[in-house]
Amino acid sequence: MSDLPRKAVTRTAKLAALPLGFAGRATWGLGKRIGGKSAEIVGRELQQRTAEQLFKVLGELKGGAMKFGQAMSVFESALPEEVAGPYRAALTKLQEAAPPMPTRTVHAVLTERLGDQWRELFLEFDEKPAAAASIGQVHRAVWHDGREVAVKVQYPGAGEALLSDLTQLSRFARLLGPLIPGMDIKPLISELRDRVSEELDYELEASAQREHAAEFADDPDVVVPDVVHQRDQVLVTEWIDGTPLSEVIADGTKEERDRAGQLLARFLFSGPARTGLLHADPHPGNFRLLPPEKEGGARRLGVLDFGTVDRLPGGLPRTIGDSLRRTLEGDAEAVYALLCEEGFVRESIDLDPDAVLDYLLPIIEPAQADEFTFTRAWMRGQAARIADPRSPAHQLGKQLNLPPAYLLIHRVTLSTIGVLCQLDATVRLRDELEQWVPGFLSAAEEEELGELENLTVLGGGEPAEEEDEQPAGA
Repeated sequence: MSDLPRKAVTRTAKLAALPLGFAGRATWGLGKRIGGKSAEIVGRELQQRTAEQLFKVLGELKGGAMKFGQAMSVFESALPEEVAGPYRAALTKLQEAAPPMPTRTVHAVLTERLGDQWRELFLEFDEKPAAAASIGQVHRAVWHDGREVAVKVQYPGAGEALLSDLTQLSRFARLLGPLIPGMDIKPLISELRDRVSEELDYELEASAQREHAAEFADDPDVVVPDVVHQRDQVLVTEWIDGTPLSEVIADGTKEERDRAGQLLARFLFSGPARTGLLHADPHPGNFRLLPPEKEGGARRLGVLDFGTVDRLPGGLPRTIGDSLRRTLEGDAEAVYALLCEEGFVRESIDLDPDAVLDYLLPIIEPAQADEFTFTRAWMRGQAARIADPRSPAHQLGKQLNLPPAYLLIHRVTLSTIGVLCQLDATVRLRDELEQWVPGFLSAAEEEELGELENLTVLGGGEPAEEEDEQPAGA
């Protein structure tokens, strides 16, 4: 494959071929139907060919096009099953792989960023990339001190490519929208474009990853590899072995999928509370299910790629927890007041609080039960309810507003739910909300929980089993 296409005219031509390709295949399908093939068979052929072109174009372009494909891939759970099959393989493929950058280009970048003697930094360096993503690819290597490392190398021209692709894709948002029912594609593309400068800055990424690695060091559930070295567009981090979440989705046991789902939810909600940062790129390619450290031990979740984070110094906004709790309590007036206060309902709009509650309850169903099984069928039901122009939910949803401060939180939460549905995971979501989301518990419940935690700390851990009484001073 040639180097990353950098000329705007070349990339625009490739992207423009996507909607034209969709239209051309539809015409081809009409001819097939006239020729006697059944609509069902023709439909499957069209979807498969479209999916193949989608991966080919987005994968080759990398940049913003591939970033968009990765963002879309976590929402395939919402597609009707007869359509999802052909797209699933193509979209989820973007989570783990893309056509690699030529070796000569990798060497040129490493020479420019690390110096002519860059090879002396490594005892070993694998020329074949271990993974290729939207703006860079990863090589496995051994650092000069013997540590196994992942070397992330940014594609030359990645910044231009990201901006060019996302600008071009925004023009096709209306045509691409039907891929994911119930989702407005244009704000997703705009938000991705707003994050370009952060994702290109490996120094920012290294800082966010160091903060997470320090906080989650020795954590029993989550592993974040530490940063070993960073220089310009090259980032070297510790290597972690594990099963990519895309493989757990495809072939994992029920136990593995449930464990991965629980830990994914735990990381989503605990991260902001513990670090003041929200990992904002939750597609399966960024997570690994690690083998147990010892026989019979629990598997942990490895987390990669901190290029996109949301900075939340106080953790998730308390309004989220308050609104969830009030909704579960059925307090329509209180929920409506909170949404108005935070700007989810514009001042010029007057809505029925009970209708708002009816709109929200199905969405937060996973928080009602002690444990909930996330399925594609549930996700499709939610998407269909909101996407159907005839439904009250669709009409009400169009009148709600998403304040800028909540945009990234909303996308990350929605994406994580999409992955949980792909995993078909049974998760104790309420446990995570109670522990990590401010406001989900009432003030009295939070105070009681805090007292219990203090007693545990003062007592040196879990309450000890009762022992026979001993004389004083024994």
